Amino acid sequence: MRRSVLIVDDHAGFRSAARALLQASGFDVVGEAEDGVSALAAVQALQPQVVLLDIQLPDMNGFDVAEALMGEHSSMPAIVFVSSRSASAFRRRLSANPAWRFIPKSALSGELLTSQLA
Repeated sequence: MRRSVLIVDDHAGFRSAARALLQASGFDVVGEAEDGVSALAAVQALQPQVVLLDIQLPDMNGFDVAEALMGEHSSMPAIVFVSSRSASAFRRRLSANPAWRFIPKSALSGELLTSQLA
């Protein structure tokens, strides 16, 4: 079964590239959001299994979005953060929740996302 994914990033070019890459790898991209408020609404409306979530958004950071989702949903989607910065820049925040995963934007692939979800 194909996993449903919501892509959250403020750069349209990244969203488009990620959509094409993930769809080609067998994921079902059910939607996109460009900021935190839109992401929260999209998760509620679309109920994705996975949220590919940029850490640096224009209105709130990805960690705040993830924490808001934790408080709102009993069936929490898997959160996979992405950033153009390395994981070491966010080590403390990423370690706050062992269920959170991270992929550098430059390394995003369907195979790597699948391995993060296993």
